[in-house]
Amino acid sequence: MTAPDGRRTIPLAEVTLPHQCPAPVRLGVLARSAYFHGLDDQALERVDRRMRTLTIPADAPVFRAGEPADALYVVAEGRMRIAEDTASGSVVVTDILGPGQMFGAMSSLGDPVHQRTATALVGSCLLRIGQEAFREVVVENPVVGLRVVDDLAARLSRAQSDMGRQSTATVEQRVARALLRLADSLGEDRGAQGLLLEVPLSRADLAGLARSTPESVSRVMSALRREGVIDSGRRWTSILDRDALEERAEDT
Repeated sequence: MTAPDGRRTIPLAEVTLPHQCPAPVRLGVLARSAYFHGLDDQALERVDRRMRTLTIPADAPVFRAGEPADALYVVAEGRMRIAEDTASGSVVVTDILGPGQMFGAMSSLGDPVHQRTATALVGSCLLRIGQEAFREVVVENPVVGLRVVDDLAARLSRAQSDMGRQSTATVEQRVARALLRLADSLGEDRGAQGLLLEVPLSRADLAGLARSTPESVSRVMSALRREGVIDSGRRWTSILDRDALEERAEDT
């Protein structure tokens, strides 16, 4: 499809958000979430019974930085933006999450308050589990506790690695890495139309992920479009040449 100005458009799937996520959706996302994947059907159903379903409208916060942390969340439908406040008072996006991905914090896991703010990018359905219920899940399924420990260690290692790489990387490298990270978590293969990121990603959002400025990110994105590496519209970005994007992400 082509827009009147000659730019290619990609038809996006329209999703009608249910008031309550049905059981097949809930169990499906739990089965591929970081802590609960691999559990048998009965164990997943017990986890699901301890979950509370939340429907969040677009642009509404789930929690804000500084609020008490007492729950974990799994995205069942929609997209979530995770952001943090900087010392200068600005807000920087640190992650964009889609179905099956987890976020949140608990004092029992070392975070008495939320360090970041979570906001729905689009209308979203979430599964929430509180601290006491999560402890019960860990007692019933010790493998979940081991995954929590592994996840916390991986996050610390990744944060340290990212700090070193970001300090020496060019803007193009940081933008390419941010796009590849989103592609791995949210990308949908559309064949000749590329790897589609169906998310309303603003330049400010991408600048936060790339630790750069919106102006610098815009210049890089324009160059990538001209070279046929990506294409983008108001609510989507498509990676047309992943190999070329990976080359730009590599350390020089």
